[in-house]
Amino acid sequence: MGECWGEGTATFMILGNICTRSCGFCAVATGRPDALDPFEPVRVAKSVKIMGVKHAVITSVDRDDLKDGGSLIWAETVNAVRRISPGTTLETLIPDFAGKWENLQNIIDVAPEIVSHNLETVRRLTKQVRIQAKYDRSLEALRRLKKGGMKTKSGVMLGLGETEEEIYETMDDLRAVNADILTLGQYLQPTPKHLPVVEFITPENFAKYKQIGLSKGFRYVESGPLVRSSYHAEKHLF
Repeated sequence: MGECWGEGTATFMILGNICTRSCGFCAVATGRPDALDPFEPVRVAKSVKIMGVKHAVITSVDRDDLKDGGSLIWAETVNAVRRISPGTTLETLIPDFAGKWENLQNIIDVAPEIVSHNLETVRRLTKQVRIQAKYDRSLEALRRLKKGGMKTKSGVMLGLGETEEEIYETMDDLRAVNADILTLGQYLQPTPKHLPVVEFITPENFAKYKQIGLSKGFRYVESGPLVRSSYHAEKHLF
């Protein structure tokens, strides 16, 4: 599936539409995923070409059911886009591959222009918000990506009950692994079954967090109520 975000930019989700995880903020269906589609990389690449996408953001469900975590389809998709639409730049918004770092290496080997992995929330709330994820494992994924020469990016949702001090600690943790780009946006409850919104962050506070993030050394910070991981993604190609 694809989603347009602006002129020349679109987001595509691969590896099906059923996730093996059940995060408290996400409305993607959880369950037993369908079998892999070996033709998916080429189909995505052809869609990129037909749509005239200049910058493609590719994301996926978690596929903890697969030995490779879906990383080979990831790599094949990047290669297919480059082959069929060589003028398109790529951002891959990847899972943590359950800490199986040989799978993360498959992403590093194809070297997308940007590799993004979202912390989603602060350390204290991670177990509640991202039930099967681990805060430090996500930081380690970002550290390894940077060590592999990637330009790295991460996103955090605000309004889940985090404190201002925890937001700054999260920024510091991301800078400690040399993350380049940070996105901060308002959490919105997708259904009554999901985690409630604890607080609506004011535009003024989002603006303040942007300036503080920049002062901490992020090369680019997107911060606002409607900001999502792919917001202005094409501007992050500095």
